[in-house]
Amino acid sequence: MKTSEGKTNVAIVGLQWGDEGKGKIVDTLSEHFDIVARYQGGANAGHTVVAGGKKFILQLVPTGILRPGKIAVIGQGVVVNPEALLNELDGLEKNGVHAHQRLKISDRAHLIMPYHRSHEVAAEQARGSGKIGTTAKGIGPTYEDKSGRRGLRTGDLRNPEAFLRKCKAVLSEKDRIASALFEGAPFGGDEWIEEYIEKARDLLPMLVDTSEYLNNEIDGGKRILFEGAQGTLLDIDHGTYPFVTSSNASAGGASTGTGVGPTRIGAVMGVSKAYTTRVGSGPFPTEILDDGGEELRARGSEYGAVTGRPRRCGWFDVPAARYGARVNGLSAMIITKLDILDTLEEIPVGMEYEYQGKRFTSFPADVDILDEVKVHYRVLPGWKQSTFGLKEFSKLPQKAQDYLHFLSDQVGVEIAMVSTGPEREQAIWCDETRSANLIASK
Repeated sequence: MKTSEGKTNVAIVGLQWGDEGKGKIVDTLSEHFDIVARYQGGANAGHTVVAGGKKFILQLVPTGILRPGKIAVIGQGVVVNPEALLNELDGLEKNGVHAHQRLKISDRAHLIMPYHRSHEVAAEQARGSGKIGTTAKGIGPTYEDKSGRRGLRTGDLRNPEAFLRKCKAVLSEKDRIASALFEGAPFGGDEWIEEYIEKARDLLPMLVDTSEYLNNEIDGGKRILFEGAQGTLLDIDHGTYPFVTSSNASAGGASTGTGVGPTRIGAVMGVSKAYTTRVGSGPFPTEILDDGGEELRARGSEYGAVTGRPRRCGWFDVPAARYGARVNGLSAMIITKLDILDTLEEIPVGMEYEYQGKRFTSFPADVDILDEVKVHYRVLPGWKQSTFGLKEFSKLPQKAQDYLHFLSDQVGVEIAMVSTGPEREQAIWCDETRSANLIASK
């Protein structure tokens, strides 16, 4: 197997509960790469990018598509809703982004079917007060069918007759389950299947064996930026289970979700806000429960890009970040939304947890413990100056520099970049030598 010596392939992961600003970061970094490959999740994750004065919200299409000439790949770890994907592509075309010819989709990626959304809505309603807080887009049930070996894949669309037969068999099973578990049978008849196939046929020209494609491109000297959705604390295996997504949002998902072996991914960079947010239910140790949380939400425009739901806001959580750094084997961190803290007199940082009188710095697996921990903080001075749009580390207020150094020291990972605004150019490289090694080695 050939290698591209000195040309590092990089995975970008979220270090928190998602919404860390990965879209802006991937868009900024994709300038230095040939291909951007999305490796997990579905249309429940919105990556917001501001480029050329236009705001783009990408849900399935990899963010690199906004850079002319870059190739975007949807790997087999992603679950695909054909109608949502085609609508997204049409929206990009209307905004001058010619995406159809530059997008490749794995023929092993699983399809989101209409019954998946119905299943998710019914299951979430049945949970009552124990709702997880899903986006009701059918993501979870699609991954359930994938693991249950009854899923339908994009490659199945190549044979409409076989697809129709498989789909009817699954639908019959779904109706039996729905009748037994939920009120009524929410899936209905199968008259929609042929219409689904007709719409989904537009994906056929984009289907390829993306594992073969990506590995061949690496052999030829091309560089790949692997794009994750959600965040490490929402990972199905490593997150705050059961309040998680249904896929591997951590770095390991980059290999299983694209078919590129882990030895071919040279670095992992974790994206974290300068504070913390999460959407939906689940434990959140450093959550701000007074008016300060609302103020942070307002300044940071903390509302879901896909759902519009208000995000819960809290302070930076060192134990959670250390856990994410370990799980992902981080090479470096990227800090976003530093400018949102500009007005604060003091900035608390969560340093350790306390439960039943015992202090600890590990991140517990038991969400009941995590929900009840008391957080011990260290309060750092704010800088009370604008950092918005700054592009040089030396131009940051000294106390802002101190804050970043403190986070880096406590997490044990160097900070490679700081985002100071939504535009792709509003970013600071903290260490030009490290940045050149990890990113600009093309």
